[in-house]
Amino acid sequence: MVGYTPAQASAITGLPLAAVHKAIDTRLIRPRSARSGATVRRLLTKEQLIYLQLEAEGLRLLPVGTRREIAESIQRSPTTNVMALGNGTALFVEFKVARRKIESQLKQLAQIEEMVVSDPDIMRGTPVFKGTRIPVDLVADMLAQGATSEEILAGYPTLNKEKIGIAPMYMHAFPRRGRPSRRRLQGKKVTGRKSFPLRTLLTT
Repeated sequence: MVGYTPAQASAITGLPLAAVHKAIDTRLIRPRSARSGATVRRLLTKEQLIYLQLEAEGLRLLPVGTRREIAESIQRSPTTNVMALGNGTALFVEFKVARRKIESQLKQLAQIEEMVVSDPDIMRGTPVFKGTRIPVDLVADMLAQGATSEEILAGYPTLNKEKIGIAPMYMHAFPRRGRPSRRRLQGKKVTGRKSFPLRTLLTT
């Protein structure tokens, strides 16, 4: 059975991770538990992602009881497009657009995973772009600190704009465990090639 972590749900729907956990903790949605070694993960279904997409689009303004009713309806009837609340005239909730968004985002996430590899023999298992030794989190950090795609490409010509563009979503969906990664550009102004630590990141 396919399942998605809270971090992946947040990246896919745009809902803050704290809001995803709150939806779980208040039992609006009920993930299944999956054990991997000593780690127990909470995994969400595609239907639960659709519900969270609705939360991201404003469903959080409704009472908790109404939101729970909507979540349960989506889980029971995955192909339902519209749900009438109350007497059927006060409020209608449309699922079709949210479902399409989730399907599109899931395809994008699968494509992103294909562009990245984590190998113990490459950068000690740090996720890197396939065919390179360039960490995905490094590129995500650069973008977060204001670097443009052109500046990054000037320092890392083996990348392309598509790979650069997927870095933030990948790190959002697959956050590093343990100690947070060191911000390599902390306190530096991004002005071009000289700002990038190129010496140790040669392509394979």
